[in-house]
Amino acid sequence: MPARKMLCIYVDKEDRWRGGSLAEALVRMLHRHQVAGATVVEGFMGFGGRGRVHHRGLFGISDSRPVIITAVDEEHVLREAIEYVRPMVAQGLITLQDIEVVPLTPPEQRQV
Repeated sequence: MPARKMLCIYVDKEDRWRGGSLAEALVRMLHRHQVAGATVVEGFMGFGGRGRVHHRGLFGISDSRPVIITAVDEEHVLREAIEYVRPMVAQGLITLQDIEVVPLTPPEQRQV
């Protein structure tokens, strides 16, 4: 199996791209560029380079929540995708990490 990488994009939930959600735009862009898979996770609380703590406010109203978009694929696919991601992320963080993908055993091959 070829080596895999994980691309992580850290932004705020309220970040926008062309009038819509930046996180949604990033996932759609990764899909268009045939990245194997991507997931958006909304954080409960966090802080980063902007120096602000992000958390759920009074009565569940969000002031600004951290969002992480993760994508997994071969390195060359993600490096190509980064060229499209970079101009979309005005503030945030982009990381590319080595990972090990654990193959799942089909149910009929599992030992009981």
